[in-house]
Amino acid sequence: MSQAGAETLLKTVIGHIVHECRLRGHAVSETLAAFMVSAVVLDPRNGFNVDRTLTKDDVQKLEELCLDKLTEKCSPSLDTIKMQVCFDMNYTTKCEFLEDIHQSEESKLSPLCREITDNRVKSRKELDGLYQKITTYILQRSAMGSPTDTNTMEEATAVLQSVFPQAELGNFRVALKRDQEQQLKELTMIVTGIRLFNKANKRGEEEVDIHELILQEALPVTSKSIANELCVTQTLVFKYTVVLEKLTSSDVQLGHSDMPVILLKQALYNARQHEVFLKMLLADANSCAKHVETLLSDVSSQMKMLKETVQSKTAVPAATVFVSCFVLKECLSLQVWLWSPTETKLHFPQELQKREIKIYAFASLKCGCDLFCLSDNCVDPASLKTQEWLFPETTVNFEEMPLQYNGFCGYTLVTRDGLLLPGNPYIGALKHKEKLYVFTSKEAAMKFALSPDSFVAEVAEKAKYSPELIQLLKLHQQFSCISPYSDVSRLSQGLPVKPGIKCECGTQTEIHPVEKNIVKSYEWNEWELRRKALKLANLQTRVTVSVQTDLSHMRRENVTQTWLPKNAACQSKRDGASQVPKPQTFVAGLRGQRGAHVVKANLTRSVDD
Repeated sequence: MSQAGAETLLKTVIGHIVHECRLRGHAVSETLAAFMVSAVVLDPRNGFNVDRTLTKDDVQKLEELCLDKLTEKCSPSLDTIKMQVCFDMNYTTKCEFLEDIHQSEESKLSPLCREITDNRVKSRKELDGLYQKITTYILQRSAMGSPTDTNTMEEATAVLQSVFPQAELGNFRVALKRDQEQQLKELTMIVTGIRLFNKANKRGEEEVDIHELILQEALPVTSKSIANELCVTQTLVFKYTVVLEKLTSSDVQLGHSDMPVILLKQALYNARQHEVFLKMLLADANSCAKHVETLLSDVSSQMKMLKETVQSKTAVPAATVFVSCFVLKECLSLQVWLWSPTETKLHFPQELQKREIKIYAFASLKCGCDLFCLSDNCVDPASLKTQEWLFPETTVNFEEMPLQYNGFCGYTLVTRDGLLLPGNPYIGALKHKEKLYVFTSKEAAMKFALSPDSFVAEVAEKAKYSPELIQLLKLHQQFSCISPYSDVSRLSQGLPVKPGIKCECGTQTEIHPVEKNIVKSYEWNEWELRRKALKLANLQTRVTVSVQTDLSHMRRENVTQTWLPKNAACQSKRDGASQVPKPQTFVAGLRGQRGAHVVKANLTRSVDD
């Protein structure tokens, strides 16, 4: 099946599941239904093959399984998935939230700004209306009062006339549109700064009283409320952890009447996910509180400086009393950024709660500090030289590094049948394929390091049976068919997925790493190439002209090619000599006599002579 056909089938199945759930009295979003379809297909117990095209029977079976899971009662797993979908679809970062607010303000003010910049006033009455529109724009952009309030409008108009008299409208009208928009923003800042300064003088205080109660009291109350909720959730987490540690230990034999371990594990996953979300919100609340405190301190110092500058002077330049209201606007935007997720309550049967309390009575409760205590039994990197280990005390910015499985121990998850325990970074973090893994003990770290790939595969296999672990442990990269909930929502609605953030990067290389490959005729300057091209084009219209001289008359240049003799040699034997006597023989009686007796004398001398 083509990709377009698969997407069409997926939308049809999701729509049918949502409709059937609504008929059964359950409100299910398309995002939740889409994720449940992927989770059911991934579960090996259901017998689906992701590489094979689904038949009509497969689609019917898939819909029935999804409906059963989405309408299941007393299901901590379903509650966890719903909580994940709710948080992921509503949570946003501070920068994104402020950017949305600024874009919303710009979109609301764009019609009024367009009326001001595209004006074609001709009469005095129209000129007064334009000046009133500028005042209205300043009030709406500063969010300090309503244009319908007469007192506020008069105050803003008086301040505006002190820095921008109505006589200046002539120069404003002939300026370019972008210059007019920039001048409107600057006027907003100046007018707002003067109004803030005047209000502070009326109070006789240095602080600004606008939303002071919200900024100074609401944020600490929010942080305290989240911290209390986090404490309750962590207590529940510790209870479930202790009970599951007792039930999953090797020396405990469970019977058919004992507590259902599967339901307890799902409850632990639910509490752990709730704990993760609350920690994120608490960190954001604390960051906002510190940021607001800094901003209020800056505003107070600016007010104090302005009071010392102005004092009792009757006239002060506008640039001197300029106070940027963007600082205060950012503070006001922070108060609505924090939100609380939908409270998730786990409803267990009374019998199950009694059994949990009974088991919890003889199990010792572990505190959070015990899970993250400093351990002297750390990993020795020398024992496993093939693996790289990082430690918080020797690694820069270790706290900012992302931990795999959201900081939980993958070895414990595999060996203890899905038990979730947070790892201790001080034991040592294993760096494998650019990912950091933490563990609950040295033994777990050493065994995981011996075959990390097999444990990573087993963790992914565990997540197929418990789909809520995919979001909790951040395993989206290991499952190509499951995307984050925000992407799933866009796909179910037929919208393109938001592309990943990209940035330009470059590397510096040598221009000529090999000198013999340099092309002397290469030219990078396009203007030089243009000059060469014009020169060649001009040569096409030229005629060659030559003149003969006395020396060149009736002569021509001749060139011959010759080959010089080459040096040749051969290898032969060399002369040798030895010190032996040189034979010398003298014969007497050879001349003057015929038939005479010849005498032979040996005159050879020895070598030593």
